[in-house]
Amino acid sequence: MRYGDVVTLPKPKITGPLAPEVLVPRLGDTLVDQGLLTPAELKRALAYQKEQEEKGTRILLGQALTDLGLIERGKLDAAITQQISQLQEALHESNLFLEQRVRERTAELQEALDKLTELNRLKNNFISNISHELRTPLAHMVGYIDLLSAEALGPLSDEQRSALKVLEKSYKRLSNLIENLLYLAFDTAESLHLEAGPVNISDLFALVTQRYKDKSNSAEVQISASCPVKAPPAQADINKIEWVLGQLVDNAIKFNQPGGQVRLSAELDGRRIQIAVADTGIGIPAERMNEIFEPFHQLDSSSTRKAGGAGIGLTLAKRIVEAHGSKLQIETRTGKGSRFSFALPIYQGKL
Repeated sequence: MRYGDVVTLPKPKITGPLAPEVLVPRLGDTLVDQGLLTPAELKRALAYQKEQEEKGTRILLGQALTDLGLIERGKLDAAITQQISQLQEALHESNLFLEQRVRERTAELQEALDKLTELNRLKNNFISNISHELRTPLAHMVGYIDLLSAEALGPLSDEQRSALKVLEKSYKRLSNLIENLLYLAFDTAESLHLEAGPVNISDLFALVTQRYKDKSNSAEVQISASCPVKAPPAQADINKIEWVLGQLVDNAIKFNQPGGQVRLSAELDGRRIQIAVADTGIGIPAERMNEIFEPFHQLDSSSTRKAGGAGIGLTLAKRIVEAHGSKLQIETRTGKGSRFSFALPIYQGKL
């Protein structure tokens, strides 16, 4: 190799996402490797560069080399051009590496998403199928319960009537659980099918309070409802909103105490109707608020917990409310009670 010849360095091999500048030797090292500069001359130039900086004049290494006459300008420019070319090539290869890693990672995430989607589909099919299968024997049960209650199969003693009431209570509880499981088969609020129409809130409140009258009496909890006299109808799926209110009232009674109160209320708020269920129960600890909407989860999960249920009521209530374009709001104080509320639009069609 003759002095001054430009030597082409081998391509840097990229094995990871390194910064391109790490892959290109520094100018001084490149000049020494090409034989355009000796280590001693490089050391001299660096010392001169430092000396100028201490005097307040910042200069590049190339200028220091030319000032000292250690290298010709043409050879220096050629070396710098080669270094720039190396840097551009390293940058290109680094980009290719990163793009490949992004493609691979995207494919991995898509595969995981596909598997999760399939598992979700299988879960929903299982819940839906098993729920429908359970409904058949339940239909037989309720048929015979009705026959027994009407004494169509013979007169009943007081003990038998008492046992029949327990059987009816268990049937209703199991029927409600199956209905809840069917709702749970829907993954998102968007997948819930709504049959929206006009809903008279006053009539809805009367229906719900009447349904839970016996339960509230047994728990020694007073249940009441108030609604503006001339309140317009709301636009909603009456069956699903009735179900939501039932869940909220059921919880308000369940987590209350003797002498407590449960109150349903409605207020006009512009073009929407604010609906609320408030109670004087035990309330929800602030640090556990994020747990109440988790499916199959009870805040009291001990084997001795007093309140029954599968822990899916609020999960489904939240989804149904969101399917109506609203949000289930919660206000609570431990030991003072809770208030669940949501808004429904006023019905705009013809009655």
